[in-house]
Formats: sequence, C-alpha cells, structure tokens
Amino acid sequence: MLAGENISARFVVPTVAASVDLVVHLGIDEHGVRRVNEIVGVPGRVENDVIEIEPVFVRRDGELRRTGGLPPRLDRFERRGIDVHRLLSGAEG
Repeated sequence: MLAGENISARFVVPTVAASVDLVVHLGIDEHGVRRVNEIVGVPGRVENDVIEIEPVFVRRDGELRRTGGLPPRLDRFERRGIDVHRLLSGAEG
C-alpha cells in the first residue's frame, strides 16, 4: 500500500489471501498468559473485499478445540511430508 495510489486494496487483499495458508490468533487470558485463541485456514477466496476463513481450532470454555475444518491446499503440506489428517487427529482430545 506504500507504493502509491496505483495499487489498490482490490489488488492487495486477494494477493494476501492467496499467499497465506494459516493464521494463528493469540490473546492474553485473564491470568496474563498468552494463549492461542484460534487457528484458521485461509483458502484464498475473497467475497465483497472480505477474506474467507475456515476455522480449524477455536478456544471454547478455556480449551482449544478442533472444529473439523482443514487447512487449505493440503497438497502443499503433503509435498513436504506432512500428513495433515494424521496430525490433526492426534491433536484432538
């Protein structure tokens, strides 16, 4: 956005959405401890200038819980030898 008027948000927002796979949202709990509040996948779709997300984990009742969502572009993880399904099934509980 610092490049000037010639680059608009209509270009930047979809570009960022296509460049990010996961977002980890951190927060500080009531005891001052930093916690992961949610982990979302970013499939790269933009609707009405809003980047769509797919929740993978959310914090409920003080615990980080799996939602059933998956990170986008699983083929990228697989090419690096990461079995996302196995990893996420082990993370439950």
